Amino acid sequence: MKLKQKIISTFLLNPQFDFAHCDSQTLHKFDGQTERSRSLKFISFRIIFISILIFTSVGITEAQQIKATARLDSTNILLGDQINLILEIDHPKDAKVGFPNIADSLGHIEVLKKSIFDTLELADKAWQKQVLKYTITCFDSGYYTIDPQWFTLTQNGNTDSVQTNPVFLQVHSMQIDTTRGLTDIKMPYSAPVTLKEVTPYILGVMLAGAILFLLLYSIKRKKKNQPLFKMPEKPKEPAHIIALRELDRIKNEKLWQKDKAKQYYSEVTDVIRTYIEDRFEIRAMEQTTDEIMDSFRYRKDLLSEKSVGNLSQILTLADLVKFAKYHPLPDDDNLTLGNSYFFINDTKKEEQKKPEAQPKSEENTEEVIIN
Repeated sequence: MKLKQKIISTFLLNPQFDFAHCDSQTLHKFDGQTERSRSLKFISFRIIFISILIFTSVGITEAQQIKATARLDSTNILLGDQINLILEIDHPKDAKVGFPNIADSLGHIEVLKKSIFDTLELADKAWQKQVLKYTITCFDSGYYTIDPQWFTLTQNGNTDSVQTNPVFLQVHSMQIDTTRGLTDIKMPYSAPVTLKEVTPYILGVMLAGAILFLLLYSIKRKKKNQPLFKMPEKPKEPAHIIALRELDRIKNEKLWQKDKAKQYYSEVTDVIRTYIEDRFEIRAMEQTTDEIMDSFRYRKDLLSEKSVGNLSQILTLADLVKFAKYHPLPDDDNLTLGNSYFFINDTKKEEQKKPEAQPKSEENTEEVIIN
């Protein structure tokens, strides 16, 4: 390397060891054969010392060779193609390396980007390889040379530099067949449609469909005089719960004691008729008393004879009060309310409860037969 070459060249060029100065004129300054012998021994000693120093330097350089190289992905490209210029250096781990500072261009060659250098382990654990890549391109055809690039190394306080090898790049232009003459311009190649390009159209169609559906739905609801959005209905209470609650209200109002018999019987029969519709799915609100009774006589499995009698008493007496201007007795008022309670309680539909699992007995019982 440069440092070792400087030591050797300095030693060789030192006037004290220059063979050119050891000519006959110098030797004539010494008197006698003894002085000649001493000069020859001195010169021989210096020659041996220089030889040892040279061989030692060569051995050290071969054993610990710092190597810097440069290479290309490809040495032949077309105009505008991009390739990588790869710079590598093998050096000891304790050496600090300074990478070449490459500008935006290398003559006609343009440098597009620079990557972060990478570090690789070598077989010798004390050494490592560092790699730096540059992406380059060229838009002029021709044969180009990329000059050697210089690395700097600092180790043990000494700074030296190492250069890479030059690399060569040939840029080819597109060959044009001039024998064919003028030709039409070729149309651009059709690229395949990607999902990213189609997604906006799909979302647009979905949005238009949603708006159209909402418009038609709102028109349909408006024709039926229904709100656009309907809140979910609460679970409907059982028919007997509603009917018993209404009877309790009528009982607390005591309309029959306020000389409002007609209103009293009308409300009682409305409760009974509504209960029959919800419980038995018979359109009792639109039927007369005889039609309601005929419905239950036709379907004898729905009511017991006592319930049929109670229902007949309620509806018949109510018709007399409402339409025949009958004045019921106080006992009739109490009997009608009592029969209404009895009819609902006797015909109500009980909710089915899940059977509770009976706990298993811990001990098995055995029947003992004594003879």
